[in-house]
Amino acid sequence: MRKLIFLDIDGTLVEPGTNVPPASALDAVRKAQKNGHKVFLCSGRNYGMLSPLLQYSFDGLAASAGGYIKYEDTVVYDCPMTARQQEKAMEILQENGIYRTVECKINSYTDEGFKNFLKESGGNNSELLRWREQLENSLGIRPMSEYQGEAIYKIIFMSPDAQRLKQPMEALETDFQFCMQGADQYGIVNGELINRQFNKGLAIQRLCEYLQVPLSDTIAFGDSMNDLEMLETAALGICMGNGSENLQKAADEVCPPLLEDGLYKAFAAHNLL
Repeated sequence: MRKLIFLDIDGTLVEPGTNVPPASALDAVRKAQKNGHKVFLCSGRNYGMLSPLLQYSFDGLAASAGGYIKYEDTVVYDCPMTARQQEKAMEILQENGIYRTVECKINSYTDEGFKNFLKESGGNNSELLRWREQLENSLGIRPMSEYQGEAIYKIIFMSPDAQRLKQPMEALETDFQFCMQGADQYGIVNGELINRQFNKGLAIQRLCEYLQVPLSDTIAFGDSMNDLEMLETAALGICMGNGSENLQKAADEVCPPLLEDGLYKAFAAHNLL
């Protein structure tokens, strides 16, 4: 039976903030496709940030954590925030001193003071700072001053502490899920504000319905907690060995890390090659 295979990008297919998968991962994808399986990107990245990976001929994609879905050249699902949702979310996050990175379909914009905040909070060794610099250098996140009101699919937030998130969570919980990554060693809390109309798990369901493939023929790979719904929805949910401890506990299996040919070894173990 052919399988639908769903791959997170950052930490699963590529190192975070980069656009070049390991050769073994690409080999696995091509061999699986040759055997009749279909391979999809399923990422929190917006369409613009994942587009450099389209050169590798995936069968389709779910961008913005499932807010924008394509199969080949057909748009299967498209759900940006409403104008009301967008205005309310942007205002209350800003009022509470929470740094925002907004993701539109193509472009992304981040608050101007964000990098300085990370430098002051985390010092030169901050993992968060290195992650942000990688994203800005290779994925083209622009300053918020250039934002011209494009429709927003998702907001990444970075809060100096958990207390500042209390009011936004109360005000926005009806429309949005706060996908939290937890506090780092400096107390900084980061995560994603995701419309309750979609998530990566619902993206799998929507593509299965569109392609008339049962969920029993799906496999998903991820590494962080924003992949939880995807791994729970797929018949087989696999966490990368470099993934978060909590996701590893929730997954059906844990494969070797990305940089240890994890995808290739997992594809081989499940007879996809």
